[in-house]
Amino acid sequence: MRTYNIDFIKNKKIFFGISISIMLIGIIFNVIFGTQLDIQFTGGAIVKYSYTGQIDESSLKDVIQKATYQTVSIQLNENVVSSSDKEVKNNVSVEFSGNEGISLEQQKSMTESLTQTFPDNNFESIESISVNPSMGKAFFMKCIVAIILASVLMMFYVAFRFKKIGGLSAGAAALIALLHDVIMVYFTFIIFRIPLNDSFIAVVLMILGYSLNDTIVIYDRIRENKKIFGDKIDIATLVNKSINQTLGRTISTSVSTVIAIGTVLVVSILFKLPSVVSFALPMVVGIVAGCYSTISIAGPLWVLWQEYKYKS
Repeated sequence: MRTYNIDFIKNKKIFFGISISIMLIGIIFNVIFGTQLDIQFTGGAIVKYSYTGQIDESSLKDVIQKATYQTVSIQLNENVVSSSDKEVKNNVSVEFSGNEGISLEQQKSMTESLTQTFPDNNFESIESISVNPSMGKAFFMKCIVAIILASVLMMFYVAFRFKKIGGLSAGAAALIALLHDVIMVYFTFIIFRIPLNDSFIAVVLMILGYSLNDTIVIYDRIRENKKIFGDKIDIATLVNKSINQTLGRTISTSVSTVIAIGTVLVVSILFKLPSVVSFALPMVVGIVAGCYSTISIAGPLWVLWQEYKYKS
């Protein structure tokens, strides 16, 4: 196995600076564009149509907005196999956000306008979903509580498991690294203008577990090396040695996962599947961020905590 000799503790300011710089870029995008919430969280309605042939997205959107007198967002999915007749068709999802949603009269007017404006595209209504605004907000709050609860429980788990190397300090450093990963995933949605939906919650929860697993591997090696070397080496050297010993395993695991999820991302982009892109793209970023925080954030933060404790 290849051995590394990178001084992560000495270069901690560089690593921290990289993360802070990316976060500042994300904040700038957040201020400029704001945060978009999917109708799953804000309430509204989704109407789905199937159609054949090619169609201009902007023209389609204009027709729908004139028919309903509402601002809408649309997503086109091309070459979708129909579950009923196995025929390959294209689908369009029309989203109406806000408290009003869409009435039956508006939906009827929209269908008639699409049929009259695009007679050769064979528009057919296949699904209509309505989400109550209060239920959407409640669902959003439950998701946030789930993320917070998962993060806190993970911190206490690390603190209990690694009592011999500082317990609470190890848990706190791991929690900060996890928050770093969550923020990176959040900014991915902001920068690429993806509305926050259930994919965001799923990606965050998966990244929390994935990143924590890598951090635990490093903490395990720190604990083992502490038993071997005791007080013969200082804390910074101990952590550097432990990170370098597990570096190959951490990077190879992350790279293999990125390749798998990246393949899904490329396929979803090629076949224009926005619902899959909204999961795969943040997942790739989250895996990379988790690998980075495990190596460059959690360990150096724990060293800073321990050094401050010994000085005070």
